[in-house]
Amino acid sequence: MRYPLMSAENSGHKPFLPDDAQMPEFTFQAVLTGTLLGLVFSASSLYLVLKVGMTVSASIPVAVLAITLFRAFSKMFRLRQTTVLENNIVQTAGSAGESIAFGVGVTMPALLLLGYSMDLPRVMVVSILGGLLGILAMIPLRRAFIVRLHGRPGQPGTLLYPEGTACAQVLISGEKGGSTGATVFLGFGIAFAHKFVTEGMSMLVAAVKVPVTFINKAAVFAGEMASELLGVGYIIGIRTSAIMMAGAILGYMVILPLIYFVGEFTPVAVPPGTKPIKEMGLGEIRNNYLLFIGAGCVATAGILSMLRTLPMIFRSIGSGLTSLKGGKGGFEVKKRTEDDMSMTVVLGGSFGLIVLLALFLASQVPLVSAVAGAVLVVLFGFLFVTVSSRLTGEIGSSSNPISGMTVATLMLTCLIFLALGWTSSTERVLALSVAAVVCVAASNGGTTAQSLKTGFLIGGTPKYAQYAILIGAVVSALVIGATLLTFNRAGTIYTQKDEHVPKNFTFTQVEVDRLQESETFKGKDYKLYDSRNDILTAPDGKTGYTPRKEILDFKGGPFLIDLATRKPEYLKDPAIMGKLTETDEGESVEREFEAPKTQVMGIIINGVLKRDLNWTMVAIGAMIAFMLELCGVSALAFAVGVYVPIQYSVPIFLGGIVRWGVDSWMARKSAGELKTDDPEAKAKAEVEAIRRSETNPGVLLASGYIAGGSIAGVLLAFFAFSDTLPRDIGQWQYAKVAVEKAGTLEELSKEAARKKLGEEATTVKVEELAKEIAGLNKAEGLLYQLVKVPAGTELTTAGKKNFQAAKETTLQELAREHLGRGYFAQALFQSNPGKLKLPESLPAGTELKLPQEKWPAVAWFLGLIAILGITGAGWLFSTQENSKQDNNQPTS
Repeated sequence: MRYPLMSAENSGHKPFLPDDAQMPEFTFQAVLTGTLLGLVFSASSLYLVLKVGMTVSASIPVAVLAITLFRAFSKMFRLRQTTVLENNIVQTAGSAGESIAFGVGVTMPALLLLGYSMDLPRVMVVSILGGLLGILAMIPLRRAFIVRLHGRPGQPGTLLYPEGTACAQVLISGEKGGSTGATVFLGFGIAFAHKFVTEGMSMLVAAVKVPVTFINKAAVFAGEMASELLGVGYIIGIRTSAIMMAGAILGYMVILPLIYFVGEFTPVAVPPGTKPIKEMGLGEIRNNYLLFIGAGCVATAGILSMLRTLPMIFRSIGSGLTSLKGGKGGFEVKKRTEDDMSMTVVLGGSFGLIVLLALFLASQVPLVSAVAGAVLVVLFGFLFVTVSSRLTGEIGSSSNPISGMTVATLMLTCLIFLALGWTSSTERVLALSVAAVVCVAASNGGTTAQSLKTGFLIGGTPKYAQYAILIGAVVSALVIGATLLTFNRAGTIYTQKDEHVPKNFTFTQVEVDRLQESETFKGKDYKLYDSRNDILTAPDGKTGYTPRKEILDFKGGPFLIDLATRKPEYLKDPAIMGKLTETDEGESVEREFEAPKTQVMGIIINGVLKRDLNWTMVAIGAMIAFMLELCGVSALAFAVGVYVPIQYSVPIFLGGIVRWGVDSWMARKSAGELKTDDPEAKAKAEVEAIRRSETNPGVLLASGYIAGGSIAGVLLAFFAFSDTLPRDIGQWQYAKVAVEKAGTLEELSKEAARKKLGEEATTVKVEELAKEIAGLNKAEGLLYQLVKVPAGTELTTAGKKNFQAAKETTLQELAREHLGRGYFAQALFQSNPGKLKLPESLPAGTELKLPQEKWPAVAWFLGLIAILGITGAGWLFSTQENSKQDNNQPTS
């Protein structure tokens, strides 16, 4: 049966405000507030996408915060109340930051995998051009997708834009007097405090790990007590979070233990590993094998999710072309609510952006390559902006497969480059740049569509919303690059260990002169070299450079090359996708930014253009994705679960369980309130109750959790919090055990573990705790504190202050006397190489610290879960506002 095309006219749509409504809309305070809130949510979204590869829509929390802030300011300073149209401008301007953060976070860190540093100009160009291109490309589609395809839920041939509709309900509720901003602020405060206490001050453990010994040593069940991930799980719901958890179980409870089991009986290294599996730690096994399986699964799932939407893609293109024709689909302005930006501005701006992109690329690659890259951006960009704008209307922003579109763009671009013979490292960077601009454009195009839908429902002026999101996108794009680089710098590790740095290798002066990137570290200038780019491995016809065999065999990086000796002095391990888990001082480091979808980009580029890919592992991952699709399960969420560490999937799953419980309770309550036994009426009531839960206090509290936890993480990364205060405050959690005999740290740790657990404890339990005790005390610098210092020894602090030991003592006492704290003994030891010697054994009576108790952190996190469930059920905040939202939603 063929259904008639819906439109605003024939659907009977009446916006909340009539066309002739006269009130402030595009005001300075609205644009400024929206832009500032956009910066906040862009930073938090970037944090999330680097951590777990996903974000959530910012429109609803921005709208709620706008209503609450403006209402508070009007009371405090006796200002006029803002209008619903101004609040719409705030949410529109603020929504751009989240989508740009996703595009940048997914693509730009892949530069590190290609052997280059992330440079601010490239990140800013990609952010600005991609963000603006996505908005301008979507504007001509507004009448086709938002106006002409408007209709009721369940009506064939319509686009609902679920997030845009929900946001309109929030704005209308605020206009009628229902404000739920307190819920967002409560969630923000709770999550901010939680993050600060756990990761900022180290007062509570941030994650819990439980070895699953009945499988084998490689099976470890872990959960990070992250409020922001709990909020993500609540918003995305039980199905997606459960699928993601299933992927984590397969990866970390099945595949990883299976690899370890096989490796126990394999005495040789299994490529791409460089040593036998039985000698590897869990992190090494994951990086060498599971990571590639997960990457193959993510890439294939992304492509399959896009192929599944091919019918929608073709309809999107057709509708987009139709919208460019004259008549009702054109740009003749009849009413305020139909007034779009000028077509001249849209087309002229789009053309100007493409020219600017070509000029930027031409500064780094040959002109032909730059023009080809710009042409591919035009083709793929406008295609996938159309697709993204349509898909967000059908399935919502959360399910929009932007990563699949990006993977498809990248693979097609790489195949085109391969056919043209463009396989150098500069062309690999060009391919990534094309995919990055398209990714940001597609992401922002979908967000623009959602925001314009909100304006359509409340009766806003389209061109003002379009101006607002353009401003918000530019400002967020200008800041996002610096945020990304700060995240990366804050957790970068520099190591001089022989196992990581080939210090016997010497570069020639010609090779050092060819290196283009440099860095200053500890006041000394270095050149940077990474063998993943071909600056020293490819012949250069212009200069006559030919690589020597030794440089072709040299692998690894990025290394800091000493300019005087021309030898590698440090390995630089970045915070994003870093591999090292311990500093040279023995301090354990948790790598926070796995960037799962970013690693897929690097694997595709190197796999296609360098033909350097672990195809066996990638193919296994691809087959897993195919199997899931055949079972009718969305493979993308599952693939992310396989890829990211299991501790990130657990809190997301817990959030999904809470949402399922709340929705089930609300559905039963709603059905029970009906004065009828009609099963169909009860079923409809249950469905309606679950639909209303999209904007209930639980969702807003979860949004606060996401914003608070993420912003706290951002601030901790920006300000590199005090090294001393967290250690000083967290000391209360550490119990101590005095050992009765002398011995090595490992021997005494076993004795301490036996004392803690009791004689009846199993050997496995004792060994597990002993390993934790040894690691903790090693990280705390116990061996350095017990170093014997003879009387008269001259020592120098890191600040170049000299002093002499007046008597024989320990390094801990000297550190306490001259540096204020005994645990600075480790830094003092390293400032005096060759003068002191670590003890081979620890004396009897040594006190060993026991690991922090986990129950306070678990209890705190269970409290967060309980608050989320209680709030979602309406027991903490009244659900009356939700009824208002439902009764006052725009008529269709």
